[in-house]
Amino acid sequence: MERVKLDFPAEAVIHRHPLTVRVTDMNYGRHLGHDAIVSLLHEARVQAFAALNLPEWDMCGYPSLVADLAIQYLSEARWPDALIIETAVPAPQGKALTIYQRIRQSESQKIVATARVNQLLIDLNTGAPVDVPADVKHALSLARSG
Repeated sequence: MERVKLDFPAEAVIHRHPLTVRVTDMNYGRHLGHDAIVSLLHEARVQAFAALNLPEWDMCGYPSLVADLAIQYLSEARWPDALIIETAVPAPQGKALTIYQRIRQSESQKIVATARVNQLLIDLNTGAPVDVPADVKHALSLARSG
């Protein structure tokens, strides 16, 4: 079986978001379920962009949508583990924001999962993806250097 392997770009981190595993995030194996991981990643991603005044539904005039998602699971998390989700966004190329996220155990720093999302900004009139606006690129650049 071929496994997804993701290299997290630590130099491109723009935000760190603390979360706690909730009992409702658990699956039958009594650890953090894949559906909950997607929700936690989304929450951290929204928080990261909101901190830059770039809500996902209005990124300089364009809403965003997820084009694809890959997750590499590395270890388990359980209720009530404290986690940190790091969000990294390398310099955008063309029409996509490639967003990496890494979930770590707060105490041990053990990596639970690494994810990559390709997110597109859409022109609502045409439904077509647009180039990432200069203001979005600038905000991300400032966050990476801060």
